[in-house]
Amino acid sequence: MKVGFVGLGAMGHAMAERLLKGGHELVVTNRTRAKADDLVAQGAVFAETPADVARQVEAVFSMLFDDASTEEAVFGEHGIATALAPGGIHACSSTLSLEQARRLRDGHAEHGQVYVSANVLGRPPAAKAGELFVVTACADEALKRLRPLLECFGSKIFEVGQDPVQANLAKLSLNFMIYSTIEQMAEVFALNEKAGTDPHKIFEIMTGSFYNAPVHKNYGKLMVDHEYDHPGAPVTLGLKDMEMFLKAGGEHAVPLPYASVVRDRLLSAISAGDAGRDFVVLLERARQDSGLK
Repeated sequence: MKVGFVGLGAMGHAMAERLLKGGHELVVTNRTRAKADDLVAQGAVFAETPADVARQVEAVFSMLFDDASTEEAVFGEHGIATALAPGGIHACSSTLSLEQARRLRDGHAEHGQVYVSANVLGRPPAAKAGELFVVTACADEALKRLRPLLECFGSKIFEVGQDPVQANLAKLSLNFMIYSTIEQMAEVFALNEKAGTDPHKIFEIMTGSFYNAPVHKNYGKLMVDHEYDHPGAPVTLGLKDMEMFLKAGGEHAVPLPYASVVRDRLLSAISAGDAGRDFVVLLERARQDSGLK
């Protein structure tokens, strides 16, 4: 297929490269053009705006930071929706609020276009290896058309339902589980460190027994090694996700007390000057509360 990609951050770039390596014709755009240079060298075509991408392709992916950047890229003056052909697919992989997901669903429908929520689970190295998990919701026909593209960067595709908003809520929910697991590990590592046990030993026991899921192995290793400064995702991104998750709980009248704890811990990290560091830096807030240096 001829496919477009809007947004070439760490995740978007890796996903776009997988599409290119999968044999698809690729048209890309990014606010900082230099991030597309290596993709262009591999055969991709650079376009100046999201609209310039959309008018050349059958389907276009977007992977942008938040609601505001997605809104501008899709419905702005030079947005995807202004140029994508009727029946064309916009597959958004950004983590968005439910309100923004509804806006994309309904706005594209007004243009005769198809919106697919194609959220992904995994960090940039997994994207580069084609090992992301894809959580999607859309009409069956749209998924049938999109599946060969999703399989370029996703090792497994989960179908949530027909309404794209369902996948957006699933992604927010799963992100909450990541952050709350990091908070659990932070408290456990800090307690055992203060009691005289090396957190590396606790990590070894965890991952060598019952707690050996990727979230424990991957994030736990970063935590005990204090690898905070090459962020797969920064604290600010985590805070954005938790605030949207809490808002979703409010919309559906579902109390989310643990999410409030995680949100406050992320706020503490920002207050401590760690806004741009990887969100596993939450360990340092638990250590600080414990009196550890």
